[in-house]
Amino acid sequence: MRTRVQAALLVFVVIAVAAFAVPLLLVTASDRTQQLVLARSADLDRFASLMDQAAATGDTSAVVAEARRYTRLYGEPLVVTDTRRRPVVQTGGMRAADTAVARLLDAALRNQAAHPRSTLRPWSRGYRMFAEPAGTGTRVSGAVVLRASVGNAAEDITRSWAAVLAGTALVAVACTVLARAATGWVVSPLRRLDRAVGRLAAGLPPEQTRAGGPPELRRLATGFNRMARTVTAALEQQRRLVADTSHQMRNPMAALRLRVDALHTHLPASADRTYTGVTTELDRLETLLDDLLALAAAEHRAGELTVTDGSGARCDATAVAADRHRLWEPVAHRSGARLVLRAAAAPVPAGCTDRELAQVADVLLDNAIKYAGPGAEISLHCTAEGPLAVLTVTDDGPGLNPEELALATTRFWRSGRQRRAGTTGTGLGLAIAEQLLAGRGGRLELEPARPRGLRARAVLPVAAAAGTATGTDPHGGAP
Repeated sequence: MRTRVQAALLVFVVIAVAAFAVPLLLVTASDRTQQLVLARSADLDRFASLMDQAAATGDTSAVVAEARRYTRLYGEPLVVTDTRRRPVVQTGGMRAADTAVARLLDAALRNQAAHPRSTLRPWSRGYRMFAEPAGTGTRVSGAVVLRASVGNAAEDITRSWAAVLAGTALVAVACTVLARAATGWVVSPLRRLDRAVGRLAAGLPPEQTRAGGPPELRRLATGFNRMARTVTAALEQQRRLVADTSHQMRNPMAALRLRVDALHTHLPASADRTYTGVTTELDRLETLLDDLLALAAAEHRAGELTVTDGSGARCDATAVAADRHRLWEPVAHRSGARLVLRAAAAPVPAGCTDRELAQVADVLLDNAIKYAGPGAEISLHCTAEGPLAVLTVTDDGPGLNPEELALATTRFWRSGRQRRAGTTGTGLGLAIAEQLLAGRGGRLELEPARPRGLRARAVLPVAAAAGTATGTDPHGGAP
């Protein structure tokens, strides 16, 4: 934002300075050109007057002497002729027979003065020609042509332009400094506020925004600090409630399981069904508590990564896939399914830690083995797709219809078929995986497999630079 505001202000400064400097430069050049024209016109008038006197008296010595002295003094040649174009005096190598001079003499003898009209510039070179008729009124007694050098005038214009441009540059620099200071004064509080909003949106304790800048921004910062304290306290209480509840229930759950197990030996055979139902519900409740803790940790980790730099994390997705295959293959075999590994031949660097990707793979494999059913074939596939690393788990089980796919990552959601089939699950696994991937800039994609089944794709950015990663989380391990 600061760059855009500064750019807009600088464009305005450039336009304003140019609107002031350009006319001043043009006026300076025009004024110096006018001075040259007036000075040489006065000289021509003097020589025309001398020539008019010479024509009346027949004595041309005065005009000849004055013309030669002028050329020696100023280095500018001139030609003076009578009404018949006969040269009275020619100095500096200029001759009445020269084409340009002859044309000006003809005009002057027709009582037409010739003065250059073009404005000089610093780069102007050469000379300008002036012509003036001698005589009074409509009576012409001769003509005067002067070739004036523009070198001195061009140098004067150059010095004037340099002074104007130097002043313009100083004004532009001063305006730039003021623009930077003004934008910094306005934007810095906004930048601090934006950083605090990002931390608050991520569920992290926001920085207390220092009030600064215009009064409106100071009031905004003060109000945000009050709101942030309230929201942070509420979020922390919610997070602590989930964590403390899950943690505090572990001991009663463990004690309850011990008592139930001890009670089993005293129960008659007719109570085995009830006992099995109780232990199944205990297992489900323990799993639910574990998943609640994992989800809370995953959401907190994802929030941290949205406002911190986690780009240094790196792992080999191929190696993680191979390790998960070794771990879950016996589980799949006991469930009557077949787990096949189709990993890439080359390493696939993923932008996350080993433990994070392993946790995502565990969720996807557990779901596939649990819900695909006996006899299903489950494949674990790891590939690099351009700038993305993709770990795919595909099964040929019953899959999910489009309405179910849209709800699959919703917390505690389970399809009706799964509940009727009696499969255990908390409905939190895919939500945990989605949070873990989102924290690393990735996503979870669920889609139907062909001809039947479900395909789950864990998509992550490819790690930027090999050799910078350690395979561990630089911020403190996996969620």
